Amino acid sequence: MDRKQLFIELKDIQDRGITIFLEGEQSTPENVSDQMFIHQEYSYMRDYVYDEEEGVVKELHFDKVRNV
Repeated sequence: MDRKQLFIELKDIQDRGITIFLEGEQSTPENVSDQMFIHQEYSYMRDYVYDEEEGVVKELHFDKVRNV
């Protein structure tokens, strides 16, 4: 997936009211897509946080995967 495709996907997610986080900080589609392509040497894991009462995604977190 290239930077533009990722940005479009994340913008759509944000437009649906889902809050986006990068490394524990609230972020934007622009920042996440830029950082992921600037730091291509890292892998990022997506973590979807659900609102259990409503049964919908409320947050999307991107965190670097660290090898131990």
